[in-house]
Amino acid sequence: MRRLPLARFLERIPPWLRAVIAAASVVLGVVIVIRPTSALGVLAVLLGGGMILAGILEFAPTEDESERAWWRTVAAAGWLLGGVFILLWPGITVRAVAVLVGLLLILSGALGVIAAFRRGRTWDARVADGAFGASGIVFGVLALFWPDITLLVVGVVFGARLIMDGIRGLWAIARRRRRDRAAVGPTATASAPRRRWGRTALGIGSVALAVTAVLVSLPLREVPAVVDDFYAAPRGIPDEPGRLIRAEAFDRDVPVTAQAWRILYTTTGVDGEVRAASGLVVVPLEGDGDWPVIDWNHGTTGFAQHCAPSLNADPFAVGAMYVLPRVIREGWALVATDYIGLGTEGPHPYLIGPPSAHASLDAVRAARELEDADLGGRTVIWGHSQGGGAALWAGALARTYAPEVWVQGVAALAPASDPPALVDHVTEVTAGSIFASFAFASFSAIYPDVTYRDYIRPGAQEVLRAMSERCLTDPATIVSVIAALGQSGDPALFSRSPQIGVLGRHLRANIPPDTITAPLLIGQGGSDTVVVPVTQSVFVDRLCRAEVDVDYRTYAGFQHAAVVEGYSPLIPELFEWTRARFAGEPTERGCLRSER
Repeated sequence: MRRLPLARFLERIPPWLRAVIAAASVVLGVVIVIRPTSALGVLAVLLGGGMILAGILEFAPTEDESERAWWRTVAAAGWLLGGVFILLWPGITVRAVAVLVGLLLILSGALGVIAAFRRGRTWDARVADGAFGASGIVFGVLALFWPDITLLVVGVVFGARLIMDGIRGLWAIARRRRRDRAAVGPTATASAPRRRWGRTALGIGSVALAVTAVLVSLPLREVPAVVDDFYAAPRGIPDEPGRLIRAEAFDRDVPVTAQAWRILYTTTGVDGEVRAASGLVVVPLEGDGDWPVIDWNHGTTGFAQHCAPSLNADPFAVGAMYVLPRVIREGWALVATDYIGLGTEGPHPYLIGPPSAHASLDAVRAARELEDADLGGRTVIWGHSQGGGAALWAGALARTYAPEVWVQGVAALAPASDPPALVDHVTEVTAGSIFASFAFASFSAIYPDVTYRDYIRPGAQEVLRAMSERCLTDPATIVSVIAALGQSGDPALFSRSPQIGVLGRHLRANIPPDTITAPLLIGQGGSDTVVVPVTQSVFVDRLCRAEVDVDYRTYAGFQHAAVVEGYSPLIPELFEWTRARFAGEPTERGCLRSER
């Protein structure tokens, strides 16, 4: 076959320089594998350079000159062109980088498999080419397998390929030198098969590595929750909010001293239209009924439909309700909304106040239609984090939206009381980009004037979109965490501050209003890095200026989730405060602040 000029030039590279190139391939591969979460611009340079090295190594002479056929020229040209393309366009997206790398891995691997069936090949060469080809195909498919094609997958997959190519190149050079120097004799003859099968062993090793990568990857692709038919709203649902659509018995993670149901009910969406939402109702198994109600608003679980707590294996703890058995022992009922869009059709209004408050209050109204639940009229609203913000909104809207829900108190625990500050700050927190992805997915889906193009860097858009499709408990969330950490070398996820423009306006519109008339308790961890104490204090200052009666307590040393764990000093105080509300005891007036 006629060689291309570039091929003839590369084939004349002296052995020592080919050895340097092969060694450089190994070193570069190790660097990429160790640092797959490098900033996108840095990774683009590493991948581009690595692809050029891979192309050069495809032209390297092998022990069998007959192997140097058209397929190697095609594969080498693909790697060289791909490397040049990435280096010339370093602003290429993660998705485009991964697609390019994945397709080239598959192309190169397929050509290697084809070469294994060429006539005149020895068995060791067939096995080696087939093994390297098969592993290349597997690695290529893995690079295309993930919806966001994270830096982790691209880096590790291609880095491993570079390491194998470099080792294979060094092995071929060493074999050629031994062959050229060895004298013809029994020793050379006896060692030749061992040397030939060394490359085969490397190929089999690459297959083992590929199989390992698949075994590790598959569990991360599993979605732990499946949205079943219960969450599909039937035609002709009631045209008013707060009505029960259906209910069925529920026993997952329910205390033995309680009985529970999951419910589907009507509520008011962002657009003012009646929508369906789901939730859980739990009541004591023994007692006289007429149970006081804890209206629970769960913390962040995700944005995607399958992230509803009622679908999760741990339906209460997943949203930070760690003390359900204690609630039941008190003789209280729990009504826990999933909110709109978690379980039911979305989008989920994450950090958007009114529809979250509506879902909370309507869950209580609908649950009262469950005769077996026998709920009483007294209600205290609890919420943590995202749910803390929802609780504040529910407390502010209860009198006008659902006056029949007798709200006797609102306890907001580490509440997301300032969405603009939260979204602006959260990307600075380790793995906080996941929360930012939920918020941006929500606001961009609900407000048409908020777009990824206007606020998110091009290189981060695909990663951020994919993060929003995963729940905090999904196995694949670890990939999102690593991808988020990988952005640390790049500028911030946001190309402009989320506090300005239309996004800033919408975020500010969802700060809870200062119209809460029920007794209000705000609990805050003193070491919270998600909802930082200084932001909470600013919100409390605003309430105090509006002459809202508020009891603001901070707990030194407690982080965001730890403040609502069973061992937190907040918990016994929360139960004591709630008992007093159900008993109708008066609260101390004014703006109270204390540190525990």
